[in-house]
Amino acid sequence: MNTLDLESTLCRALCGSVTVQQHGDALWRVDTPWTFPDGDGYSIYISPSPTGGLRISDQGITLMRLSYENDLAKLREGTRGRLLTQVLADAGLVEDDGEFFLDSTADDLGANVLRLGQALTRVHDLTFLNRVRVESTFYEDLREKLHALVGAERLTEGYVVPGVANARDYPVDYFVAGGASPLYLFGVPNRDKARLATIILQHLIGSKHDFNSMIVFQNMAELPRPDLSRLTNAANDMIDSLDATDDFERKLLRRVNRA
Repeated sequence: MNTLDLESTLCRALCGSVTVQQHGDALWRVDTPWTFPDGDGYSIYISPSPTGGLRISDQGITLMRLSYENDLAKLREGTRGRLLTQVLADAGLVEDDGEFFLDSTADDLGANVLRLGQALTRVHDLTFLNRVRVESTFYEDLREKLHALVGAERLTEGYVVPGVANARDYPVDYFVAGGASPLYLFGVPNRDKARLATIILQHLIGSKHDFNSMIVFQNMAELPRPDLSRLTNAANDMIDSLDATDDFERKLLRRVNRA
């Protein structure tokens, strides 16, 4: 088999897996082998472009699907927002009110359908940052919330508590200034960090240091009960997740605005 034979075989296989169905006078749906994890196919439509040529679009269905299980506002913030912008730029896509599209000539139609499909895959992959909320994103979200609630000038990140033995071995995620007693805040995205925060708090308590403490979890319900119990005994206040915005604001401001 030579190069031309391979090319011909691949072309027949790829073309055979793509079909086009008419959905109205000037709208066609392109069915491809690409599917979301639940088995539903990608939404790819072709219609005349207002500027001439053809428009390839998802008709806004991709983000609508993602909204069922994800907070779409998170896709436009921080790390996720920058990644989304990069995905759209790489593919040459435009977003208009939740619809992703690009305009194409007839000659470039096949290549641009592939570009849109690849971009939709990458957009969907961003939701894993919402569901799993990897540590880098969790801490970024926590930092942004703290800046919004109390201001960067009242925060010291990676705080080393003065007057405590071996203090550099027991750093605090955030010292939040303003309260009658120092407030030490820890972000806890997983079991390992729960155990570390417990050790640090117990060391500070054992040093007879006067302070208040707050724990902000990625998801409290996912922690093993023994780890959660030890941390609960050591800390003053807890927020079960960053999504508990009202509770976070109320408890935090109560501590730091109390003179």
